[in-house]
Amino acid sequence: MDLRKLKTLIDLVSESNVSELEITEADGKVRIVKQSAAPAMVMAAHYPSQPMAHPMPAAAPVAAAAPAVPVAEVITGHVVKSPMVGTFYRASNPGAKALADVGTAIKKGQSVCIIEAMKIMNEIESDVDGTVTKVLVENGQAVEYGQPLFIIE
Repeated sequence: MDLRKLKTLIDLVSESNVSELEITEADGKVRIVKQSAAPAMVMAAHYPSQPMAHPMPAAAPVAAAAPAVPVAEVITGHVVKSPMVGTFYRASNPGAKALADVGTAIKKGQSVCIIEAMKIMNEIESDVDGTVTKVLVENGQAVEYGQPLFIIE
């Protein structure tokens, strides 16, 4: 996990009502705990390819109440995931109709979105037949490798 992502996580914890956050990725694990009167601290961070991280203070907590953290919902159906890092686009051109929207019937091999990576537009195809029940990413949003994009049932 890079330092920018770690700082973003610390800022999110310090600005929200969440008191503890633990993230586990393929290459390591990070646990951030916010104490009542102190800024958030990284309690443990270990990555096999890097030395042990030291505790790092975060920005001071914001006085205003943050919105509640949404409860994780159970996902049913097939999840179409991003095969690469890039920028997610729902249509082939600005102002064009979305390639896949909620309720759209999709065939295996049909393009559902475009991910721009290094100035190359990559069409992402569905690997199943079905109907799009949920679009999980906003148009123009950066996506990570393996990030869920659509739910198809």
